[in-house]
Amino acid sequence: MASMNRFWIFGLALLLLCSPLLQVARCQEESDVASETTEEGSDVGIVGEDVQDFGDGSFSSAPGIDTITVFPKNSAKLITAGEETELLVGVKNDGESSLNVIAVKASVHLPFDHSYLVQNLTAQVFNNASVPASAQATFPYLFAVSKFLQAGTFDLVGTIVYEIDEHPYQNTFYNGTIEVVEAGWFLSMESVFLVTLGVALLVLLGLWIHGQIQHLSKKTKRAPKVEVGTRATDASMDEWLEGTAYTQNQSSKSKKKK
Repeated sequence: MASMNRFWIFGLALLLLCSPLLQVARCQEESDVASETTEEGSDVGIVGEDVQDFGDGSFSSAPGIDTITVFPKNSAKLITAGEETELLVGVKNDGESSLNVIAVKASVHLPFDHSYLVQNLTAQVFNNASVPASAQATFPYLFAVSKFLQAGTFDLVGTIVYEIDEHPYQNTFYNGTIEVVEAGWFLSMESVFLVTLGVALLVLLGLWIHGQIQHLSKKTKRAPKVEVGTRATDASMDEWLEGTAYTQNQSSKSKKKK
């Protein structure tokens, strides 16, 4: 009974240890539902290849302009160092005039101190990217953090720059945490998980077999042998032969020995 209790306790501990790994795998497999919010016919513009330095200046946001961010098929916001990552910036124009999107830019900061800049990401410039009044559009933004960036939690600050009636504005479309992981992290985590699971199953199987053997050994123990003495048998034989020629002969032999 004690071995079976240990078996179930070990299994529960295994599930608790593996639950974070299962949670990461489930986050990676979530489908992107929010990314389908773009209306047909909206003008997403043409992505330019030029890199433009917008400096440290900032602009105010225009009234009636709302933004939203989606990480396609990456709700856990896991960013592999040195590899390109895509996010979508949704813009809704509830103003009275059309807006022209100029660029999307972002930067990486320490989560506890935004004044410390970790990396300025490449700005993505758009040409002929307009959003008419009472319309919405989605703009892709591709970025890559440095392959030398140490794995850990960082803050990503993303900004979209646009102009209305030749006046520049900007909106912060994302200001939150991301998790930077090393290249090959998913493969290594999968390998570690499979190896750990295999070893745990072997240990559980060994414990179960050991418990079964102990259980069977208790049932198959033989009962202790009962030894029958010879004195009781000899006494009954003497009583049965009493008065016969055999007993008389034995009695005469004993007298001669004396």
